[in-house]
Amino acid sequence: MGRLGELEPVPRKSTVEIVYDELRSAILYGHLAPGEQLGEAELAGRLGISRGPLREAMQRLVQEGLLHSEPHRGLFVITLDEGDVEDVYLARLAIERAACTLVMDRNRGEAVARLTEALEHLVEAARERDRVKMSDADQAFHEVLVSSSGSARLERMSQTLLVETRMCLNALQDTYPEPGELVDEHRRLVDAISDGEEERLLRLIEDHMTDSIKRLA
Repeated sequence: MGRLGELEPVPRKSTVEIVYDELRSAILYGHLAPGEQLGEAELAGRLGISRGPLREAMQRLVQEGLLHSEPHRGLFVITLDEGDVEDVYLARLAIERAACTLVMDRNRGEAVARLTEALEHLVEAARERDRVKMSDADQAFHEVLVSSSGSARLERMSQTLLVETRMCLNALQDTYPEPGELVDEHRRLVDAISDGEEERLLRLIEDHMTDSIKRLA
């Protein structure tokens, strides 16, 4: 990294990365619905690209687990049944518990600052009672929580789980917590980190995930 104030080249994304981000976002927001088939020719035309980068981007999503291949039929967006929903949250619990432990062992102050900012976005979305913004802010909060652990691998593993979580919520919006309840759940997590209460933090993150399983079931 250069000296403070020194201009550096802006990283450029490859076509594959741009297409991957577009498809992943479409799955995240439900524009590509669970079970939907991805037609290569149609998507290449809509995105204005050749099939090569599209095919590579779709294979990345297969490896990530958000698309699956059916022999002689093609690629489809995954569907999540009740067992999958529980599995997603149990996997998130394992990752976020590990992240919380690392956060408490490392720079709590930085984590609290970043999470407080993320919480403010959640408060604003809750004030507007906008479900999409609330989901975005909820997801961003947990991305920051895992990122604050300093573990790139935990962060990488959590990304797919957060998209799968969003797919669950898209299908079951009626089960989403009330805005005030959602804010309070996340504020308690920040307070536990701020207070240095690791045991309380781990208990809260477990309650957060298990309550979500019950709600979505």
